[in-house]
Amino acid sequence: MATMKIPQVLLNSGHLIPTLGIGTASHPMPPPEQLTSILMDSVEAGYCHFDTAASYGTEECVGQAVAGALDRGLIKSRDEVFVTSKLSWKHTHHDLVLPALKETLRTLGPEYVDLYLIHWPLRIKDSADPYKLTGEDMLHFDINETWKAMEECCKLGLAKSIGVSNYSCAKLSKLLENATVPPAVNQVEMNVAWQQQKLRQFCKEKNIHVCSWSPLGANGAAWGSHQVMQSPILKEIAAAKNKSVAHVALRWVHEQGAIPIVKSFSKERMKENIQIFDWKPTHEEVSRIQQIPQAKGFRGERFVFQMGCTNLLKNCGTEKYEFYVPNLFDWEP
Repeated sequence: MATMKIPQVLLNSGHLIPTLGIGTASHPMPPPEQLTSILMDSVEAGYCHFDTAASYGTEECVGQAVAGALDRGLIKSRDEVFVTSKLSWKHTHHDLVLPALKETLRTLGPEYVDLYLIHWPLRIKDSADPYKLTGEDMLHFDINETWKAMEECCKLGLAKSIGVSNYSCAKLSKLLENATVPPAVNQVEMNVAWQQQKLRQFCKEKNIHVCSWSPLGANGAAWGSHQVMQSPILKEIAAAKNKSVAHVALRWVHEQGAIPIVKSFSKERMKENIQIFDWKPTHEEVSRIQQIPQAKGFRGERFVFQMGCTNLLKNCGTEKYEFYVPNLFDWEP
């Protein structure tokens, strides 16, 4: 199978981003040396866009894979790969952003990241367990002050582009009211079973590029859905095109102008997933996909608390804050 060259698109920051990325969030996670080897295999297969985050615990593996690809001559310079990382929800405070990015860079190795995202529009205590959150763990998240710190990271050259993840139209609007550097990317759950039509249109109008996490529905994950890989419509289109269901699902994301972030640690599936740029669905096929029933895979219940505002008020010691947690997922399909 020939290596496919991944196209690039221009972000509003003036930098190019590859239109397909390799995700590195997984549970359970392969041993570090195995993951590093897998990521180097992906470079050999043609991938040049890695998506990691402080909370994934994979930044070091990504950095080692980039260094290994350089040593093996798979790439000639660091500039040939695009690395995205994300600010932890424990560090979404103005004074913590720059130190957090510097720690990420110490872990990754390179002098900069190509894209740095606010991972979630919320803040939790440093002592909190992200998988067992309570209302007591939630802290005030100042969307504007945190973004100012992100802009500083960009101005210092430590992040070539900055953006957000899991932001709704309402939260993007709030951010844009005071931003001097607009977010280049909004990375959200998006697939044929959760098409994000309203959000995609909003981002298009604001010149914010959408990246899609879970483009295959996180098939098999505890919070994921089988609605993508088991879709009768996708199966019929795949059979007609002599493609896999994954090919059709990923190509649909690409057709919408979004960037799918795929996660596969299988060498063969990595090679297959990259083969989405040499064909197109018909208008009729796209129309059929638009009729797929819509449902979120990750509903985010662990971020929402009946007494959320009360607990936030107690933690912050004031009644003058705006609260983002209770309507974290306020976008519509």
